[in-house]
Amino acid sequence: MDDSIYENYKRAGKIAAEAREYGVSLLKPGVRLLDVATLIENRITKNGAGLAFPVNIALNTLAAHYSPWHEDPMTFQKGDVVKLDVGAHIDGYIADTAVTIELDTHQYDTMIRASDEALKKVIDILTVHLPLSEAGKTIEGTITSFGYKPIENLMGHGLGRYELHSGVSIPNVGSLGEKTTLHEGDVVAIEPFATNGAGHVIAGNGSNIYLCKESIKAKLIRDNKIKVLSHKIWKQFGTLPFAQRWVHELFPKDDLAMKKLSFLGVMKHYPQLVEAKGGIVTQKEHTVIVKEDGCEVIT
Repeated sequence: MDDSIYENYKRAGKIAAEAREYGVSLLKPGVRLLDVATLIENRITKNGAGLAFPVNIALNTLAAHYSPWHEDPMTFQKGDVVKLDVGAHIDGYIADTAVTIELDTHQYDTMIRASDEALKKVIDILTVHLPLSEAGKTIEGTITSFGYKPIENLMGHGLGRYELHSGVSIPNVGSLGEKTTLHEGDVVAIEPFATNGAGHVIAGNGSNIYLCKESIKAKLIRDNKIKVLSHKIWKQFGTLPFAQRWVHELFPKDDLAMKKLSFLGVMKHYPQLVEAKGGIVTQKEHTVIVKEDGCEVIT
């Protein structure tokens, strides 16, 4: 990794971490999720970074993949277990980070600590020599030592330029990952999830988060208006995820067209990821740069 790329990652990480902590300060009962997401995103862009993905706010039994829609009325409630996941990029070099906060109660402090400790322990041992199965084993063992389950079908992930999920996956259980190892200079987001439920997630309703898909179907769109919108969205967001509300802000009269693009398979609409047995979920995430003898946390 050359110095300019390294500095871009470092700057993205600093901005993402600051935005995460700013977001935590906004989490209060009665506050709208939409207002929190918007304020965090504005903070990231004002600090000179791009948005790597829409701010994700997952409550309670929802593990991941929810961002408010443009008129979302939902507010935080006392006792909510909030997963706040933010991402920033500098010239396409992405930093991804998340934290869990319980609002005004302390029923799930231990579960929050379980995901926190799992992240700390795997970061402590991560090098280019560590088999990824051992990373998963460490995460799993730490979370189970607190009396909870890791979520087996959610994983950390590699980060490429303008690519949120690239190449390698960092498992949260020891049965995955095998003897695969990372390489010096790899950038990965590690994100342990703990739950008192089944230990896996299922797909729920739409998340209001989309991704452009390179598809031959785009060339087969007959409706010229929808074809033009598809091109505009691709030009605006490229390979990174985007929010329904961002599209609405740019093209306020085209909400129905977005649904058609999703139906046609030109846009991927991410599903919400819900704990299979309705368990509460906690998460902690950092982005790290892998080195020969360890890793550097940039968030």
